[in-house]
Amino acid sequence: MALKLVMAMFSLLMFLSLTSLTSGRRELLADGGDFDVTNAKYGAKPDSDITEALANAWKDACASTSASKVIVPKGTFKVKEASFKGPCKAPIELQVQGTLQAPEDSSQLSKQDTWIEFLYLNDFTLSGGGTFDGQGQKTWKAIDPKNAKAGTINIRFHAVKKSLVKDITSLNSKNFHINVISCEQLTFDHVTVTAPGDSPNTDGIHIARSTGVNVTDTNIGTGDDCISIGDGTKQLTITKVTCGPGHGISVGSLGRYDKEDPVEGINVKNCTLTKTTNGVRIKTWAKNPQASTCSEIHFEDIIMNDVQNPIVVDQEYCPWNQCDKQASSKIKISDVSFKNIRGTTSTPLGVKIVCAKGLPCEKVEMTGIDLKFTGTGALTSQCTNVKPTIANVAQPLACATDAPVQAGPAEKSND
Repeated sequence: MALKLVMAMFSLLMFLSLTSLTSGRRELLADGGDFDVTNAKYGAKPDSDITEALANAWKDACASTSASKVIVPKGTFKVKEASFKGPCKAPIELQVQGTLQAPEDSSQLSKQDTWIEFLYLNDFTLSGGGTFDGQGQKTWKAIDPKNAKAGTINIRFHAVKKSLVKDITSLNSKNFHINVISCEQLTFDHVTVTAPGDSPNTDGIHIARSTGVNVTDTNIGTGDDCISIGDGTKQLTITKVTCGPGHGISVGSLGRYDKEDPVEGINVKNCTLTKTTNGVRIKTWAKNPQASTCSEIHFEDIIMNDVQNPIVVDQEYCPWNQCDKQASSKIKISDVSFKNIRGTTSTPLGVKIVCAKGLPCEKVEMTGIDLKFTGTGALTSQCTNVKPTIANVAQPLACATDAPVQAGPAEKSND
């Protein structure tokens, strides 16, 4: 009897102990905390594929009812593809300290257009000082420059709100580095984008159909637009961005597709562009399927260092002769300012503002433009279908005539 009683008591103690441990694990999950992909539960190891480990850690963290953090420590980790999807139950952070490495071949991905994506998230933070390496070199060599949409986007944000991306690097993306669609109040702070100047269609940050996005203290050197701004973008602020190599900071191109939404409230300030093929520009396709508007666009305190086309408004944009240049753009541009733009241009055409036939640009202001041509010959400007308000602008840049002028190298054609 005594032995049976002892055994019964031991069994009861073991049951209570296991129940307590299970409850503790559930409580830990509910309480949030750190979810390191290299711990025993997830089993991620450097120089191996951690796709499954990353997905499992995210699933647990996203289910937590208090703030949680998924951690990828220092080291190089291979990721086939990853989808970080919400909504999550509490604020969540992905802290990438090491390097995540994409497959060299996009055909290995189930989604041919995206490698890493963040979807339907609120109060999310991406941080850690780590690198998203798209390994795009092989893809670039195979791309036809007239159809440079091949290859995957490194990082996509879709329907992400009230969130922060800071201290991360996007390296050698096969396509756009960072794509922002349908987001609200999303901030990029101290982000680095790096790819060779001849890498096709590798826009640094592309933003469309989003409201209240901020890009600040960011360094972008790539093969296409450092920042490109698509339709439906509203209340975008870009400050203290360095750009080069690249094609500059561009609103557009706009008007290529049907049902494009208006662009309004774009503020670009305190930025520096170095040896880029364009500076700050607005571009709309020469022929559009429907009318739209582009308004409240302001460029201020911009430094140009040996930039080819410093100030551009081009409503006859038609890369690779894909449209009818004789057609007139239906995108109405208004309330645009270029203030305190100074530095050097490597081509004689310092200012080019070519607006749509029959739809002149309105309320265009140029103030404090001071550009020096580094080559031989005279500095010039061109204005067509626009009568800008001008103050403190040197005569060669005063844009007072529609007469043809000597043009610099053509703007880069990639969309």
